Amino acid sequence: MEVSSTLWVLTILGLAALIAVDFFIGRKPHDVSIKEAGIWTGVWILLACLFGFGLLVFGGGQPAGEFFAGFITEKSLSVDNLFVFVLIMAKFAVPSQYQQRVLLIGVLIALVLRAVFIAAGAAILASFSWVFYLFGAFLIWTAWKLIQEARAEEQDEEWEENKLLKTAERRFGVADRYHGTKLWIEENGKRVMTPMLVVMLAIGTTDVLFALDSIPAIFGLTQDPYIVFTANAFALMGLRQLYFLIGGLLKKLVHLSYGLSVILGFIGVKLVLHALHESGVHVPEISIPVSLGVICSVLIVTTITSLRATRKQAEAEAAAGGEGASKDSVEA
Repeated sequence: MEVSSTLWVLTILGLAALIAVDFFIGRKPHDVSIKEAGIWTGVWILLACLFGFGLLVFGGGQPAGEFFAGFITEKSLSVDNLFVFVLIMAKFAVPSQYQQRVLLIGVLIALVLRAVFIAAGAAILASFSWVFYLFGAFLIWTAWKLIQEARAEEQDEEWEENKLLKTAERRFGVADRYHGTKLWIEENGKRVMTPMLVVMLAIGTTDVLFALDSIPAIFGLTQDPYIVFTANAFALMGLRQLYFLIGGLLKKLVHLSYGLSVILGFIGVKLVLHALHESGVHVPEISIPVSLGVICSVLIVTTITSLRATRKQAEAEAAAGGEGASKDSVEA
């Protein structure tokens, strides 16, 4: 798909306008209700669908299919990010009324960093086609690692600050409490960061680690930088509302890691087949409609099995609790 510099500029300006509207609406710190989160989650998904249909009308079925496949993949991978965001919010004890501001700025930082990753990835792939082999192998390895983590009996529930944050805290210092939405304050004659700025940086920089698998994954679906960028942008920009909407449901998605591992492994195989095809080896390539069907099917099955598993577990715990109470009453 040929994308002119004018279209790039208009797209970026359009996204900036949407972000400005989102910031203006949520500028006043407040607790986000389920209703508000649900409405805005639907708005962002609707905007993504409208953009995809616009690609269908003006670019054809191929770009539109690549966008929807990339958007769904990035959206599903971003749900996994929310687990870490919950841990970060708890570690920094972010007041509930400030969480929406933290997520907004944190996601903006993540979007800028991902744009750098996308530009670098597109330049590398354009110059060195053998990188497809590396991306494919990395995704397959990541898929296997996810399965191992999902099967582990004990998982680390603590989030640790990365080196960048630790360096910033040592260099500038951090206030001992929140000061509203302020990012810097004067303390003992020295300008120091507030916990608000630290947690924003934590959200944004931690997302870079997730981009290490999500960016290669979407490049396995399309090599068009424009589609890669817009799919990432729409997936990330609705992440803040999704956090408040399904925050309480995250623990019920017990099979999410298995589903994501299947998706990443599938895209990894697709990348390897594409690399072999580019090298002149006659192998079948996986089409976008097939990729879209596999991704949607895996997510649907994963959600259904997760809800069933959590329901059975809840019923078993309730039955065990009832038996324990009956035994105690008999002993009494």
